[in-house]
Amino acid sequence: MKNKTPETEQESLYKDLDQMSVKELLTNINTEDQKVPQIIQGQIPKIEKLVKAIVKKMQLGGRLFYIGAGTSGRIGILDASECPPTFGVPHDMIIGIIAGGDTAIRKAVENAEDDTEQAWKDLAKFEISSLDFIIGIAASGNTPYVLGALKKAKEHNIKTGSISCISNGLIAQEADFPIEVIVGPEFLTGSTRMKAGTAQKLTLNMISTSVMIKLGKVKGNKMVDMQLSNEKLVKRGIKMIMEELGIEYDLAEELLQKHKSVRAVLLDHNSKK
Repeated sequence: MKNKTPETEQESLYKDLDQMSVKELLTNINTEDQKVPQIIQGQIPKIEKLVKAIVKKMQLGGRLFYIGAGTSGRIGILDASECPPTFGVPHDMIIGIIAGGDTAIRKAVENAEDDTEQAWKDLAKFEISSLDFIIGIAASGNTPYVLGALKKAKEHNIKTGSISCISNGLIAQEADFPIEVIVGPEFLTGSTRMKAGTAQKLTLNMISTSVMIKLGKVKGNKMVDMQLSNEKLVKRGIKMIMEELGIEYDLAEELLQKHKSVRAVLLDHNSKK
C-alpha cells in the first residue's frame, strides 16, 4: 500500500501561480493564512497540558529548550531570544537550538537536519537534566535531528513536547506532549516557511507567553519585568508607572530612573502603604 503524502508536501490548492496577478497572489496567500488560527484553536487543550507541564518544571528551576532545523529552528530561536527583553528572564532560561549551529540561523547548513546524534550533543553542552523541558519543532514531523533529541531525552527522563504540522509524525509519537497543527498544503507546494511556519510561531507565542505569566513575570496585563533597553521601552515603562500609581510623567520617570525597573517601582510603592 502506498504511503499517504504528508500534509506539508501535498499539492497546493492553487494552480498556475506564475500566471496570477500580484493582487491574486496576495489574496490567495491571505486566504490560506486565515486558516491557521482556527486550526490552532482545536489544539488548545493539548497546548494547555504542555504549558502546565513546562511551568511545573520551571518552578523547580528548570529551563525550556526549543530544538529544530531550518525554518523551525529559526522560529524557536526567535521566540527564545525575545523572552529576556520582554519578561526580564535570564538568557539561559529559554534556549533555542538549531541544527548546524548559529551559522544556520542565516544560512542553510547542508545535511545538518539529517544527523540523529548531533542534537543531543548540542543539548549536552548545557548540562541538560531531568529538571529541564525540551520542545522539538519540525513542520515535517520527522526531522532526524529533532527525533534524535527526543529519543535521548526519554532515556534521560527529560519531559518533552513537540510542534509539527502532519498527522502521526515520528516526533509526535516520541514526545510526551505532542501538538499537531495540521494546516494542510502550502500555497507554494512544500514551502513550510508559510502556513506551517506561521502555525509554529503562533503556537510558541501562546506557550512562552502563558508560561511567563504563570511564572509571575506579568502584572495585570503589563510587562513589568521588561528590560529597558531603548527609549521606546523606557517610555512604555514610564506610562505603566503613571497608570498604576496615578502620578504625572516627570515623577514616574524619576522613579524609574531610581529603581531601574517597573516592578521595583511598584514593589517600593506597595511596601510604603
